Amino acid sequence: MVEPDYLAAVRESYDSIAGAYAEVVKKPVELDPVSRAVLGAFAEFVRSGERGPVADLGCGPGHVTAHLVGLGVPAFGVDLSAGMVELARRAHPGVGFAVGSMTALPLPDDGLGGLLAYYSTHHTPPEALPTVFAEFHRTLAPGGQMMLAGHVGNHERRRPTHAYGGHPVSYESHRLPLERIAELLGRAGFVVTARLEQTVGDAGGGGGGRRVGTCLARKPERGEGAGRMPVRPV
Repeated sequence: MVEPDYLAAVRESYDSIAGAYAEVVKKPVELDPVSRAVLGAFAEFVRSGERGPVADLGCGPGHVTAHLVGLGVPAFGVDLSAGMVELARRAHPGVGFAVGSMTALPLPDDGLGGLLAYYSTHHTPPEALPTVFAEFHRTLAPGGQMMLAGHVGNHERRRPTHAYGGHPVSYESHRLPLERIAELLGRAGFVVTARLEQTVGDAGGGGGGRRVGTCLARKPERGEGAGRMPVRPV
């Protein structure tokens, strides 16, 4: 199978910026209170379900994966970038990490108790998201919990040339409305149980921060209707 160009761009870009990214990106303890609380709520949902491990997809240097482990969640990380996975393994030797793509996860059907996509789907072109969300649904156990968080916007497409200290990159970033992301998750068969949109990095309230959105969802139990339930805002 021929690999899509966008995957090659993401892999090559993050391999080249892995070290700088690991230094710049915030660790979970440095996040705003709301973001920390939502991660904690996701961990609590997963612990109460006891359905299997949690995959942190697009785990980068493993900060969030290790944070989940610290919250009592049996988590492991998967990332497209071998450079990122190498950094994660060095920084968190007690946690499992593997190289893999969200478009074809190296995971069995129905094997995960939870799935986290934390700022890791915005490089996926909108037309490819159904494939990614279908993989999420395939690998999550019935009743399993999912959390997706990341940049949102009004169908914006960004093409930076440099990032994280001036390193050249070739990936694109797609910022969809949170409502559209929730709709696509529903079409993939998930029940979206909560969603939250916030502006971060704008302590003064002047609207200068980044718009980020979070969806909490679950895979229906066998025999239960798929993701057509109303979405409840947080």
